[in-house]
Parts: sequence; structure tokens; C-alpha cells
Amino acid sequence: MSLRRGLPWALLALLVLAQIGYPLTAGATRAGLTVATVVIGFGLSVSHALLSRGPRPAAVLVAVTAGGGLAVEACGVATGFPFGGYDYAGTLGPKLLGVPLIIPLAWTWMAWPAWLVAARLVRGAAARVALAAVALACWDLFLDPQMVTEGHWTWLDTDPALPGVPDVPLGNYLGWLAAALVMMTLLSAVGGGRVQRTGPVDSPMYALYLWTYASSVLAHAVFLGLPASAGWGGLGMGLVAVPLAVTLIRARRR
Repeated sequence: MSLRRGLPWALLALLVLAQIGYPLTAGATRAGLTVATVVIGFGLSVSHALLSRGPRPAAVLVAVTAGGGLAVEACGVATGFPFGGYDYAGTLGPKLLGVPLIIPLAWTWMAWPAWLVAARLVRGAAARVALAAVALACWDLFLDPQMVTEGHWTWLDTDPALPGVPDVPLGNYLGWLAAALVMMTLLSAVGGGRVQRTGPVDSPMYALYLWTYASSVLAHAVFLGLPASAGWGGLGMGLVAVPLAVTLIRARRR
């Protein structure tokens, strides 16, 4: 198997193993595994972009999502906009501008599969940008409740909140959607023609998105004691994950 095909699958397998280990650990070990998972996910998405699209699209991906992620998170910590007032604990490694360095990497990790899933499902630049933003933002329906429960960050004001998820303000999810819309717009405009096309080489990213969806629902509902976020995340991210699964199954049958 060539490097172009094999490396993303190998990194995805490593990511899956790390995430399986998450509910089996606790404390500092779990926090370290969280950091390792983000680094692996970042490496997976960036290496796939590099090997499948080339250096320029990969560089644009990192600049827009990691650079943009750092910028919007630093703004959020300093001003409360656009996510609401919140503070990071010192549990996720070193910080820059008040933001743990792994946080911008997490934006990149899921932004790339979100973009490719949208590119497969819909036609037209505006529709792709909108769906990709939804695909990325709905991941946060799982992420924030889980990380807040672990004590990695806290909000200063959580009212109003989704039913059953009292520790995360509703405005945070709207902030995620707004930030994701900006990122996907820039990725579409600056990434070049190669980021607009999809093909069999993108299968690891489809698998990553579907794994993230299914494993998050299972983990929140069964292992982490977060049934409400399992439901909200299952509904939100399912708006994209379920149609993706259907199209992949139909394509395989054809």
C-alpha cells in the first residue's frame, strides 16, 4: 500500500485506539490521552490534505483552521466573544494568549473531514460552506460538555443552556457555527480547485467523521454518564453523518 493511501488509515487506527482508551483512564492519564488524541487527529487531517491535495491546500488548511482557531479562541478568552466568557484550566499543556496550544489543532482535526463530507454531499460553493460549517459546529455538541465535565475549561455564565447540558451556554454553539462559517468560507475561497473535488482517496476522512459520530454517541451515553449530550450531539451531528453513511452504502452497492 502506498504512503498516500496507507498513512491516513494508519493514523486513523492509532486515533481509534487512543479514543477507546479514554473512558478506561482518569485524571492526569486521561488528560494526557486527550492531548495525544488531538495531536494524532491533527496529524491525520493535515497529512491527508498534504498527500491527497498537495502542499498549498494543506498549508491553507492549517493557516485557516489552526491559525483561525487560535485567533478566535484568544478573542474568546480575552473578551467573551463569540463563545461567551470562559477560562481554560492548566490541564491541557502550555498556553499561548491564554489558549492551550492543542485547541487550535483540534479545529484543524475536524474541519478537514467536515469540509470533505460536505463536498461529497452537496453541490455549489455556498451549500458546501454552509454544510461544512454545520458538520464542524455540531461536533461541539459532544466536545464541550465532555471537556467541561473533565474540568479543562469553565464558563462564567451558562444561562441559557440546552436542556440536560447546564454547564455550556447555548451561545457557545452559535459562536462555533459563526467561526466555522468563516473558516469554511476562507478554505473554499483560498484553498484552490483541489479542495473542491472528492474521490476514493478521501475514504479515511469519511471514516473519521462517522467514527467520531458513532463513538461519541456511545461514549457519552454509556461510558461518560452524559446522556443529554449524547442525544443533542446524536441529533446535531447526525444531520450530516447519517446522510453520509447512506450515500456511502449506496455507492458501495452500486
